[in-house]
Amino acid sequence: MNTLFDKIWDRHVVQKVADGPTQLYIDRLYCHEVTSPQAFDGLRARGLKCFRPEKIYCMPDHNTPTHDQDKPIADPVSRKQVDMLERNAREFGLSHYGMMSPSNGIIHVVGPEKGLSLPGMTIVCGDSHTSTHGAVGAVAFGIGTSEVEMVMASQCILQMKPKSMRITIDGHLAEGVTAKDVALFLMARLTTSGATGYFVEYSGQVVRDLSMEGRLTLCNLSIEMGARGGFIAPDETTFNYLKGREHAPKGEAWEKAVAYWKTLRSDAGAIFDKELIFNAKDIEPRITYGTNPGMGIGITESIPQTGDANFEKALGYMGFKAGERLLGKKADYVFLGACTNGRIEDFRAFALVVKGRKKAPGVVAWLVPGSWEVSRQIAAEGLDSVLKAAGFEIRQPGCSACLAMNDDKVPAGKYCLSTSNRNFEGRQGPGARTLLCSPLVAAAAAVTGVITDPRTLL
Repeated sequence: MNTLFDKIWDRHVVQKVADGPTQLYIDRLYCHEVTSPQAFDGLRARGLKCFRPEKIYCMPDHNTPTHDQDKPIADPVSRKQVDMLERNAREFGLSHYGMMSPSNGIIHVVGPEKGLSLPGMTIVCGDSHTSTHGAVGAVAFGIGTSEVEMVMASQCILQMKPKSMRITIDGHLAEGVTAKDVALFLMARLTTSGATGYFVEYSGQVVRDLSMEGRLTLCNLSIEMGARGGFIAPDETTFNYLKGREHAPKGEAWEKAVAYWKTLRSDAGAIFDKELIFNAKDIEPRITYGTNPGMGIGITESIPQTGDANFEKALGYMGFKAGERLLGKKADYVFLGACTNGRIEDFRAFALVVKGRKKAPGVVAWLVPGSWEVSRQIAAEGLDSVLKAAGFEIRQPGCSACLAMNDDKVPAGKYCLSTSNRNFEGRQGPGARTLLCSPLVAAAAAVTGVITDPRTLL
């Protein structure tokens, strides 16, 4: 009896090193501009080419501005990194989706939406949130720069096999509760190190009910529990999402692929190294109050009491006190986007709350699609008109305010309700104060100017 992780992992083993790592074949390598330059330099130094260039896709996202992308990037460091990726891709014969390309966006959004990420694959990228692609039923994980070079040179990687964990979430989510809330709930229960050393399979009725966008959000945040990655067994939701996408199999090849993908599930009686079970009734809209993603509460709850020094330091940075409620606290900035919540479903949710209302005075809102495809969907569905009428502007695709590597930085001391994945000190800018939340919670704050339970506006 095998777990799904065992099935995919074992199928990709090239050889095992005695008392050491496994040589694992990699189906897809994604490269962005931040972690790839040294890998390309390493290949040049050794006189090597990419072993299977057709398996590698390159895309700038971290450093790209979310406005005026048709003009040269003003910041010299960002411009150099973006230009270097394009030159490297051209030199090594790799597919490259540059700025203003209709296929550009955040790599972890574009991969699934183009059908480049498929069930049963092994997928890597020099970025921790590569776990996102596990939503299609793939073993996907982030790697370091030296490992990026290893995959470029050999299409293989040396890895120690992680332990397996299954997290089951039973029941049905209540109105106003999203996949982001599920992930924030799990992080608070497990802490940011509770899944260290494990690869997590998500299961249960809640997971089966999630759309593909919701599954991508959930898997994206696996890394924030310390996990090596997270994934979900493919099902009809997966197949319906992938069918007809640019790089998905077509015709007879599609039928053959689906027949195989239907075998990708853990066997009944499969043994996991760790099993955890939760219930949807315990999950309400969530928000973080501290400086790691595990420091979160239900939106109606109060910040817990503790004597831990690191806990008190985090509260000091955020300007909060134990015992306080966050409801009614001022919102200075709102950020909708990132590889966590930059998909069409997230914009639909945001628009649902703000429709017929107006952006609160004084709130700065950055609404950033995860890709140009998402931007086109927003226009096709008329969401752009709804958002514009409410006083919001839609920006151009990119990682944006998820991290302070581009123009979208939150000023010191300001509070930002963010749909991104990390709330570390300075993550969104030096001194910025980040509160992680769902698109619904972000939208509620954007139209009220304060932290608000979105269920009161639905």
